[in-house]
Amino acid sequence: MELKPLAALCVLLAFVVVASATKVELETTEAQSSYIVHVAPAHAPRLPRRGLLTTVAYSSFLREHVPVEMCNPAPRVLYSYSHAATGFAARLTERQAARLACSRSVLAVVPDKRQELHTTLTPSFLRLSATSGLLPESNGAADVVIGVIDTGVYPEGRPSFAAYPSLSPPPSKFRGGCVTVPSFNGSALCNNKLVGAKFFHKGDEAARGRSVSATEEEPESPLDINGHGTHTSSTAAGSAVPNAAFYDYARGKAVGMAPGARIAVYKVCWRDGCADSDILAAFDEAIADGVDIISLSLGAADQAPEFYDDASAVGAFRAVTRGILVSASAGNAGPGESTASNVAPWFLTVGASTINRQFPADVVLGSNETFTGTSLYAGEPLGANKVPLVYGGDVGSNTCEEGKLNASIVAGKIVLCDPGVNARVEKGLAVKVAGGVGAILASTEAYGEQALSSPHIHPTTAVAFSYAEKIKKYISSQASPTATIVFHGTVIGSTPPSPQMASFSSRGPNFRAPEILKPDVTAPGVDILAAWTGANSPTELDVDTRRVQYNIISGTSMSCPHVSGIAALLRQARPEWSPAAVKSALMTTAYNVDNAGGIIGDMSTGNASTPFARGAGHVDPNRAVDPGLVYDAGTEDYVTFLCALGYTAEQVAVFDPAANCSTRLGSSVGNHNYPAFSVVFTSNKSSVVTQRRVVLNVGTNVSAMYRAKVTSPAGVRVTVSPEQLQFRAAQKTQEYRVTFTQGPGSVAGKYTFGSIVWSDGEKHTVTSPVTVTWPVSQVAEM
Repeated sequence: MELKPLAALCVLLAFVVVASATKVELETTEAQSSYIVHVAPAHAPRLPRRGLLTTVAYSSFLREHVPVEMCNPAPRVLYSYSHAATGFAARLTERQAARLACSRSVLAVVPDKRQELHTTLTPSFLRLSATSGLLPESNGAADVVIGVIDTGVYPEGRPSFAAYPSLSPPPSKFRGGCVTVPSFNGSALCNNKLVGAKFFHKGDEAARGRSVSATEEEPESPLDINGHGTHTSSTAAGSAVPNAAFYDYARGKAVGMAPGARIAVYKVCWRDGCADSDILAAFDEAIADGVDIISLSLGAADQAPEFYDDASAVGAFRAVTRGILVSASAGNAGPGESTASNVAPWFLTVGASTINRQFPADVVLGSNETFTGTSLYAGEPLGANKVPLVYGGDVGSNTCEEGKLNASIVAGKIVLCDPGVNARVEKGLAVKVAGGVGAILASTEAYGEQALSSPHIHPTTAVAFSYAEKIKKYISSQASPTATIVFHGTVIGSTPPSPQMASFSSRGPNFRAPEILKPDVTAPGVDILAAWTGANSPTELDVDTRRVQYNIISGTSMSCPHVSGIAALLRQARPEWSPAAVKSALMTTAYNVDNAGGIIGDMSTGNASTPFARGAGHVDPNRAVDPGLVYDAGTEDYVTFLCALGYTAEQVAVFDPAANCSTRLGSSVGNHNYPAFSVVFTSNKSSVVTQRRVVLNVGTNVSAMYRAKVTSPAGVRVTVSPEQLQFRAAQKTQEYRVTFTQGPGSVAGKYTFGSIVWSDGEKHTVTSPVTVTWPVSQVAEM
């Protein structure tokens, strides 16, 4: 349910109340759901100290605004918010929620929804060196606190969370800390590295109707029994650990992007997901604690919601306006169009790409044809002798579901399994249970060239869709097909080229604001080694009794903390920069060429990627520290953006209660001061779009002159005015306009791409991607 349906109930509410009042008693107790209630600041309780009696105050608010005849059952406050939002979360019936939505004291009543997780070598791949560049210049970000909103942390026996002797106490501005509960002794587990650990579960509990620990599934504490939060937090800022590995895979030094930064963990995700009310409570706490960066590796389960209906977007807005950069994962719903989540312009949204490391496991057929797959299987390998090979669809289950495979046929054989229905690691397990000696997992057709590595408990490899089709053809054409699987361990090299965009990485165009490019950048997110929980196996299967200190997993959840850590380094090296300036520096200095000299590829197509997949490009930390120019933005810019979207006064007030859209009439989404240009032509008639930008000179040459170089997208004439920008000591900012003129005729494809580059002729090139979306009527048939 969105805001409008709730507001519409106001019209009927009086009649409902009168009708129900004529009854002696309600025949049944109405069901309650969780809602987030945004309160107009003038009507919010005034509290003298942080967190004092807020639940009591909002309970009184509910008694004042919900009639007694509607209080069966009584409303119940879960959280109060004063930093990430103004208001509270509560259990309400639909009629109670509608009543509040009618009140002038309330800006919005939003149903509490669930978000989902967006489930080493990378410092060297990113060229982060202890002797030169950003890492020593920032002192490893020792004065920066990264808040990680995730599944918690498992610090016990994990050296990634150890405080090395030279690490000083956390900065005095940080006001957070670690809770102590039966399953998590904060005073013993926290230190100068792990400086905060808290948990938020009231929204999850209310949705489930019972305590999270009622069945002893999960302790009510910051303890991570999943592994995801331990992995992301150690990726962002884990201490250096030599000789780390997942068994013998990826062996080397494991270290976070910002090894000196402090970690504060806010657990919001439980077995059933992550409730919006818990997420907003974590944002509220992180802002109050004084973190510098928030790392958010989760997002909407479906398409990106309206910004006012998105707890993460609301919390992130309040964080950014207080100078806290929020790095967020783009999502794992690729390669489809407009699948990216966390698409508000105040997020730093991160896609996922590969590094120059693989874990190949070859399928060798009886014909000696070889198809390279990928695997993290760490047990006894298969021998060189080939064994019988069958297709799951011929032996009971094409997707290899446990209990459906014919054990009498599968015994002693390798089974080829189709994707879907069950998890990859479950397919190998199903083959093992049926007596098979190994499994070959086909990837989905949409993933193209990509297959995903998994820490299998049975000899298993995953191959690309096209390879699986060839293996199927071999099986069907042979009377006695055979195969074996050869595991090659860890291979580092220049082939295939890297980086490449992961097929799963969510894409643009931006579903909610097409004139804002998303994702912003890409970073390593495929087969990333980082710390893991001791409370869960690497496969997360109940039958897997293995426990490891490190695990290798993939997702934009992994790329996001890479950028969170890099942003921490930049925050320390350039403390005067705003969150928007940090994002701008990362975007305009990103690179778009792989190690073979070609445009970064897209594994889903086998062709060059586009800015809708890679954003402005792959992050380059050492260049970002000296970008030359930045595109800055602040609260006023973001409010103008919201007004330009056509949001109502109440919807904008959810973000900034003092905002007044009447003073921003005529504002354009395309004029938001973003480091990229996205143009949407809506008619096949010749049209002109003009967008304006302001750049700030942050280079050492206060009198620098920059000249523009334009690479026009096909079908568009791009004009920049002025074509050169002259800066002075007294004039650090300059404005320019870009005019996009739609050409006649048709174009090949719905989208065309280009770039605008400002150069000072010396060391700085400031690059902005350009995307153009065309009306269907002007797209030529291919």
